[in-house]
Amino acid sequence: MQSAPQTQTVDQEIPVIDIGPFIRNEAGAAAVVAAIETAARDTGFFLVTGHGVSPEKTMKLYNLARAYFDLSENYKRSHGRGTGVLGGVAFSPMADEALAATKGIKTPGDYKESLNFGLRLPGDVWPGQPEGIEAAFHDYFAEMETLARHLRRIFCQAIGLDANYFEPAFENHLSALRVINYPEQEEDPLPGQLRAGVHTDYGFMTILRSEASSGGLQVQSRDGRWLDAPSIDGAYVINIADAFMRWSNDEWVSTPHRVANPPREKKVSSRRQSIPFFVNPSKDTLIKCLEPFCADGKQAKYEPISYGDYIDLKTKQAFGR
Repeated sequence: MQSAPQTQTVDQEIPVIDIGPFIRNEAGAAAVVAAIETAARDTGFFLVTGHGVSPEKTMKLYNLARAYFDLSENYKRSHGRGTGVLGGVAFSPMADEALAATKGIKTPGDYKESLNFGLRLPGDVWPGQPEGIEAAFHDYFAEMETLARHLRRIFCQAIGLDANYFEPAFENHLSALRVINYPEQEEDPLPGQLRAGVHTDYGFMTILRSEASSGGLQVQSRDGRWLDAPSIDGAYVINIADAFMRWSNDEWVSTPHRVANPPREKKVSSRRQSIPFFVNPSKDTLIKCLEPFCADGKQAKYEPISYGDYIDLKTKQAFGR
């Protein structure tokens, strides 16, 4: 007899859920669904283990991206700045993005740089250094697509939808893979400047590979406290994002989060590298209240909107355009 999935709670707020029983269709799958539904409604954040993502492909992308960030600033800025290649790479230099702007908060640009890729997103020609970086992005992207499908099926079961309900919306999805470098802060950040300002993610959900360091991910609790998100080897941080919160009529929550600066009296390295996968539907997908969330006389809180129009608005806010 198979045992039920192991679920533990970190900081009494953010659960860690073994989704292996659901993926393998074993006893305990229903408990996985129930745990994720509770987390999605309470905090919008949870960690998953038992996901089956290749650790080899994960580390290959991690190491090659780190090698890219170690290249000269002139080299990095001479690549990934164009938009003429569908499925190309995009480089965002230090302080290019200010995420708090999406919350109406004016701050200096975030203390980070990033490489970004999506199969259907505009970018530039891939750099020649380090060798193999394009293939590493593609390989890891495919791993994330598989995990995202598993999670969508869990969501459908939790909501009471057909297991494949969301799949048409993801046939031409606009999901994006980003590797973010948070370098050592050799000098004090500007007033109000964080590694990543307070924000919510824009799309359906985010799947984050993070690492332990001083100055890490913090999640805002319902009562306004900032909780340090745990870093568990091999686990992924999952959070509900804005478009899905809108789809669920605000019943599944997209929670504000940020990446804090390391303490100034640090005694160890505070460099940090994160790999978020932003799970986004296709441009033409209509975001409107799902029927189970509008049943029994409940009114939809939002007018329907295409995902393309929704993401354009959010992106313009973040980059001040």
